Amino acid sequence: MPKHYEKFNGGRREENEGADKTLICGRNAVTEALRSGANIDTLYISKTGGGSLPKISAMASKLDIPVKQVDDRKLDNMCRGAAHQGCAAMLGCAEYSSIDEILADAEQKGEPPFIIICDEIEDPHNLGAIIRTAETAGAHGIIIPKRRSASLNYTVHKTSAGAASWVKVARVPNLTAAVKELKDRGVWVYGTDMDGDNVYSTDLTGAVALVIGSEGFGMSRLMRESCDFLISIPMFGKINSLNASVAAGICMYEAVRQRKNITK
Repeated sequence: MPKHYEKFNGGRREENEGADKTLICGRNAVTEALRSGANIDTLYISKTGGGSLPKISAMASKLDIPVKQVDDRKLDNMCRGAAHQGCAAMLGCAEYSSIDEILADAEQKGEPPFIIICDEIEDPHNLGAIIRTAETAGAHGIIIPKRRSASLNYTVHKTSAGAASWVKVARVPNLTAAVKELKDRGVWVYGTDMDGDNVYSTDLTGAVALVIGSEGFGMSRLMRESCDFLISIPMFGKINSLNASVAAGICMYEAVRQRKNITK
């Protein structure tokens, strides 16, 4: 549990899927959490609420914390009976890094950058599984968008088996802008797409960023157009798609095989 949590007597910890998430519920508790500099990942605000809610939302926005408007039923379910008064704050399980820090880590290790970009992976179990595989594969970092994406909450932390504490994750406001920055700094961007070239015949040994598309729709159009190359995984059955985290794992370890020159 984050060290900040014990300060908030008005808050309540949400027990969901074995304490995967930690929530602070109620206007006073959330306000004090924002003022204290607690590691708040996301603020949830009622669509119908008034009073001090706009002020709380503005505080979060000023701190660059994503604010999501939800209906009261969702808040009721999230807070499990606690008096949320129209707002709840989810604490993060780890601090976010920056693209600079990810690239600096690769440079410090004397390795070409190996980065995973998650294009709107909204299922926290998928994001957690991707983070876990990225850590074991030696990736230098992961980039996720601030909107329409799972974040570093406790479900992600649990699913990642703790890897979320070790892998650098950068959360950016604009994913295509982040891709452009990587390309400007010498990183080749490979998008996963069923119409791409066979991953097993693609050179992944240099400075590489692998883009993993969303669970239902794959990569967005802008992201697809931003990639330098498109790669695909051969399919031999009747189903022509894989779970996002499974596809990510296959592509990551093909990159590992090539980068480490593993032949047997």
